[in-house]
Formats: sequence, C-alpha cells, structure tokens
Amino acid sequence: MPTELDKKKNIMYCFSSLLTENKKYRAAANRLFRALDERHVDYRLLEHTRDIWLRDFMPVKTRSGSYVSFRYEPSYLIDNPGLRTDFKTEIAPQLQLERLIYSDINLDGGNIVFSPSKNTAVVSDRVFSENPDIQPNALISELERLLEAQIIIIPSLRSDMTGHADGMVRFLDERTALGNSSPYKFGLEARIKSVLKKCGIETYDFPYFDSSKDSAVGCYLNYLDAGDFVFLPYFGVDEDEKAAACAEKLFSKPVVPVNIREIAVDGGCLNCISWKF
Repeated sequence: MPTELDKKKNIMYCFSSLLTENKKYRAAANRLFRALDERHVDYRLLEHTRDIWLRDFMPVKTRSGSYVSFRYEPSYLIDNPGLRTDFKTEIAPQLQLERLIYSDINLDGGNIVFSPSKNTAVVSDRVFSENPDIQPNALISELERLLEAQIIIIPSLRSDMTGHADGMVRFLDERTALGNSSPYKFGLEARIKSVLKKCGIETYDFPYFDSSKDSAVGCYLNYLDAGDFVFLPYFGVDEDEKAAACAEKLFSKPVVPVNIREIAVDGGCLNCISWKF
C-alpha cells in the first residue's frame, strides 16, 4: 500500500501537529506555514509527537541516505518522561523509512550539525555526559561510523539545559561556519571558533543576544535552511533587522523572516521544530 510520501514525492519538511493544536504556538505556526506556502515549500504535520521539537527525536539522515535513530532519553527530561517521543513506535509507522538504523547512543538530533556534504558533523561535548558508560574515544568512533562523517566536538553552553550544537554553529559551506556573536574575547563562542579553526573551518559572527535562561529568543542562528530559501527567526525586537541584513549578505538565497517568538520563549527556533526527509 503506498504511503502518503509515495503520493506526494516532493514533501521535504515535517513539523509536529502540536504546533497548530496548542493555542500557545498556533499564531507563530500559522505565520511560518503561511511563509512556506507562499514560497511553495512542501511540508506535512506529524501526529502523535509528545512535544514540538522534532529535530531531537527524529532520525538523522547520512550522506549515503541511511537514517540513524538515536536513543532519546535526554537528562533534561528525566523528570518529564511523558515528553519523550518514542520514534520507533509512535512516529516511524507514519513514515515507513527504508535503510533505518537504531542506535543505543543517547543523542538528540539538535546536537548534530552537518556540513553541506555531510562529510563533517559538529556535536557538543554534552554527548559525553549523556553517555557516561561509553569511553569518549569509543563514542566518537561509533558516531563517525554511524553518521559517516568526521566528528568535531565543541564545548557546550553549560547554562543551556539541552547543550545542543545547532544553537551554536551552522555551516555555510565545507570550510565556513557561522557562530553566535559575542563581546567576550575568551568566552564560549571564542573557544568554539578555536576548535573549528584547528579543523580548518573559519567561523563568522552571526547576530545573537541573550534573552533569558531556557529561552531561544535571540538565537537567529537556529534558522531553517529550506532549499531555495532561508527562513530566519524573528522575535519582534529591534535586533531583527540587523540579523536580516547580516543574513542577506551571507546567504546566496532569499532570506524570509518569520516571527516565532511564542515558540522561541520555550527554548527553540526554526531548526528545532523542523525535520527534513
């Protein structure tokens, strides 16, 4: 029996149906979906997710086309197990993906940032504390095997409950990345730049401001790169225009601003809520 994906082969992006079902997120979600519709970017809503952060519990697609589903038991949800979506039983039947691999490594998808070719993947050091029973070198070797990529470990933001890499680094090309701007010469952002530089990757500053603990308001880096467009998170503040001007200079494709403040206050932006086939 053909799946929904067979009927509509050009569907590329998924979001949780909770975005429209939850009144708190509905306005922001409608602004996003309207922007996608106007630019003919196809998407679908997935049912039965426990929260809206698809990036974290969905599988990761490697350069060969395999999908790797990691164990989703993050420490920050230890007191809220009801928010942990079980991809294998609750979501996988909706997609019927081929070449799907399951791994016992505890790792959120938001903590994996691929280069465009997927030959390189940046992961924050949070992966070590989430897998205390695996020696770091062995863990990196297994990740490189599963992800078919060179792994670069960057320091995580200790105050960020998730410690994800996708709020700290995004790739422009194989040798160029974007990182959050910071006035601190020896701060976290500078240390991340140093790590990437040692691996031959130059990092450029991208607009950022720190709003409050556990909020992603101010993290423009968590944009959605959707084919011919970059959808840039807006937060209804003066800094939005500066971020858009910077993005338009850096990207070789149109930049589309989307105000998602109602979502961002809960800890994530556009990359966090999306998943690409």
